[in-house]
Amino acid sequence: MTKTQDLISPIDGSVYLTRDVLPRDAAFAAAKRARDAQADWAARPVAERIALVRKAGEIIGTQTDRMATELAHQMGRPIRYGGEYGGFDERLTYMADVAEEGLAPMEIEDSATAHRVIKRVPWGTVLVIAPWNYPYMTAINTVAPALIAGNSVILKHAAQTLAVGDHLAEAFHAAGVPEDVFQNLVLDHDTTSALITDRAVDFVNFTGSVGGGQAMERAAAGTFTPVSTELGGKDPGYVRADANVDAAVDGLMDGAMFNAGQCCCGIERIYVHESLYDAFVEKAVAWVNAQKLGNPLDPDTMMGPMANVRFAREVRAQIDEALADGATAHIDTMPADDGGAYLTPQVLTNVTHKMRVMRDESFGPVIGIMPVKDDEEAVKLMNDSQFGLTAAIFSKDADAVEAIADRIETGTVFMNRCDYLDPALCWTGCKDTGRGQGLSKLAYQALTRPKSYHLKKA
Repeated sequence: MTKTQDLISPIDGSVYLTRDVLPRDAAFAAAKRARDAQADWAARPVAERIALVRKAGEIIGTQTDRMATELAHQMGRPIRYGGEYGGFDERLTYMADVAEEGLAPMEIEDSATAHRVIKRVPWGTVLVIAPWNYPYMTAINTVAPALIAGNSVILKHAAQTLAVGDHLAEAFHAAGVPEDVFQNLVLDHDTTSALITDRAVDFVNFTGSVGGGQAMERAAAGTFTPVSTELGGKDPGYVRADANVDAAVDGLMDGAMFNAGQCCCGIERIYVHESLYDAFVEKAVAWVNAQKLGNPLDPDTMMGPMANVRFAREVRAQIDEALADGATAHIDTMPADDGGAYLTPQVLTNVTHKMRVMRDESFGPVIGIMPVKDDEEAVKLMNDSQFGLTAAIFSKDADAVEAIADRIETGTVFMNRCDYLDPALCWTGCKDTGRGQGLSKLAYQALTRPKSYHLKKA
């Protein structure tokens, strides 16, 4: 009997689409085709690979209306936000623009007696395991530079956004990327692990949970296959005494609540200088109360359901536990809250780091806010986390922010903004957020290996 995978829409709990799961033998055959096709792909001029990847991006750009509607059905993002093409195109375009520089050989000597050079060569087959929360943008972060670098790519997309993998494959194939060079496969966990354990792939890029990342590393143990991970986060925001309160509220609350809080680098805890604390909380509560929770297909909806009922269940549990331990909730239950995927966004005060809502990843529309007396206390609290993806500081003093940033255990520090991937900067994390280097020119170092040439001429 063929195993299938259902995509359950958070809009109403119905089955939005079903896909057959690829059997193990077929998955290994697909991986072999990818490996067999890779050498010819890598032999093409880099300019040709860049052109084909750009063309695929242009094709996706003709599908933005479908993108917005399908994302609403698959993971609940309101159609008013128009899909993901802006960020998708920004990342793809930047990675294409810097590819030749990022892949350029490092010339050591070119003389009458010797030519010494370090080249960047592709790993071979790159397995990209992409998440559902920003399904186009997170996938393209690795797919584009991996293909441009000369790798073949196998994409395994999340069960919640299966149609995105389909559309990416359609676009790359229509652009002229060979079907065996870019494959979108529907795989179960066991087969995915087996592909890694049996060395059917040469590099793994995983974005998802800490548990998922640990499973990837266990599968790769002893194989020497590189595993790049971006895992959980509990990203902090800090509002210094000199900050513009209105700008801090707008930036941090959008960072906490956009996409129903389901953002890899979303703000999950906020520390505010005690002199601004009351004003910040008052304005933050007003900001959240202005949101409209509802059906994501309604153009007036500002916040849709969480992608799955089980995700909302975890957020409710964290809120309930915090309230039982003395926290204060500031947002009354909204009419659209159904006790399932549709979840009222919440602002909590009187919170401490003893509460899970301030320690564990929530990945939903809840934010805890704490007062701090100075930078020293803020740094201590920001670092009191098992995660390290991003941190955001609101202040008028760039020198002070940079000094604070040097002390924060994180991958990226923002000033007066948050929740954004700048494609020119390396996307990376530390601690339980994982390790890796995506985007920027450094992505090409991650997706290739160095190869040294020492050519003695005489």
